[in-house]
Amino acid sequence: QVHLVESGGGLVQPGGSLRLSCVASGSDFTIWYMAWYRQGTGNKRELVAQITPSGGSTNYVDTVKGRFTISRDNAKNTVYLQMNSLKSDDTAVYYCNAWNGGALSSWGQGTQVTVSS
Repeated sequence: QVHLVESGGGLVQPGGSLRLSCVASGSDFTIWYMAWYRQGTGNKRELVAQITPSGGSTNYVDTVKGRFTISRDNAKNTVYLQMNSLKSDDTAVYYCNAWNGGALSSWGQGTQVTVSS
């Protein structure tokens, strides 16, 4: 299994930016699909963005396309989520996820992002 630790959340005004980081340990980082999910109050957890093990392919939920960018640095065992033009609807706990393409999946503890004036 892989251990994940997120950081970078906080309070930001609408239109602002944040960068989330997720550091992985305990396993070969390069075998894992990495993703960011989020869960707002009263909502189901939703997939925000995903990146393949090599970093060569990404996908996003429609609501963040053009505003969020997922990337990874395999040398640092880290995945990032750059969030620009933040809206109040982006307020949620953001979770890092690692998936091996099969039955194994791990979650971080989550980091709160609050978009408010």
